[in-house]
Amino acid sequence: MSNWPGDNAVFPICLPIIKRFEGFRSHPYLDSVGVATIGYGTTHYPDGSAVTMQDPAITEAEAASYLTAYVARESAAIAPLLKRMPTLHQAAAMLSLAYNIGTPHFTSSSALRDFNAGSFLAAADAFLLWDKGTVNGQLVVIPGLHARRVAERTIFLTADG
Repeated sequence: MSNWPGDNAVFPICLPIIKRFEGFRSHPYLDSVGVATIGYGTTHYPDGSAVTMQDPAITEAEAASYLTAYVARESAAIAPLLKRMPTLHQAAAMLSLAYNIGTPHFTSSSALRDFNAGSFLAAADAFLLWDKGTVNGQLVVIPGLHARRVAERTIFLTADG
């Protein structure tokens, strides 16, 4: 992970973003595109099994544990894709995006391509392309996703202090 600033530095920026936009729910629910979800946006448990609507409730501590485990896997997956060292804020924003859209989508995203090319403003703007979901067979802007992408873009462009 030579092009990653370290989870201990990135997670304090990234996890609050994810928690803020995912929100905590102790019981399974269907997300905005109909996927069974629990906790802070968890669709798969640490053992890889999918969340179902019949699953028992979880505690907030369990949800935080699931989130941290998943984000650690995401950081390990996306770090090798980076051709340059991100700032802490860039890393946190990209990790939040990857958590939400999944590593396969992040891998093929213009956000990653532009970041690797050193086009940081274009990379930041590319976050805004990921504000849609399929609802009733139609690709539509989802207000919560749009707000999240705006926040991630802002974080991506924030200088480390």
